[in-house]
Amino acid sequence: MRNPKVKMLIEAALSVALAYILDLLIIYTLPNGGSISLKLVPIVFFAVRYGVGWGTLVGLVFGLADYFLGIPDAIDWTSIIFDYFISFALLGFGAGLMKKVKLSAIWGSVVGGLCMFASNYFVGVYVWGEYMPETFLGMHQTSPYIYSLIYNGTWAGPCIVLAVIVFVLLYQVKPIAKLLNREDLK
Repeated sequence: MRNPKVKMLIEAALSVALAYILDLLIIYTLPNGGSISLKLVPIVFFAVRYGVGWGTLVGLVFGLADYFLGIPDAIDWTSIIFDYFISFALLGFGAGLMKKVKLSAIWGSVVGGLCMFASNYFVGVYVWGEYMPETFLGMHQTSPYIYSLIYNGTWAGPCIVLAVIVFVLLYQVKPIAKLLNREDLK
């Protein structure tokens, strides 16, 4: 493709669409919307190729699509902003920070996933904590800090691990490894 900006925009649109499709293929769903899927993979893939700015934007666009096209679980405007928009924007931001690191997609999954987790943890403590159940996963809950850590760790942790596993496998495929290493953009 002659115009690199057009190529990047096409990849951005495909990343958002693929992330949305993968988010529909849920492995496990928790109450109140937390789910385990491979949705992180396309956003991280794009962010490590194009960096922080574009990665953040693609994460934000996915968050908007996830909220407006999906069946959102939100209590108020803060849960909408932090659980959807900021959460996925931080995923793209954190992954984009790893753009020039060796095995960037693996590290991007971890750093971006932890940034995403931080946003969800914050809103879990200060918004969802009011609706904390008495027991969760067989444990008596008394602190919104612990509840949010357990709840968000239960879905975000496996999503991060799955993304890392997928990228470990993708690095074994030479043409995809070249894309992850940005060799086509040089």
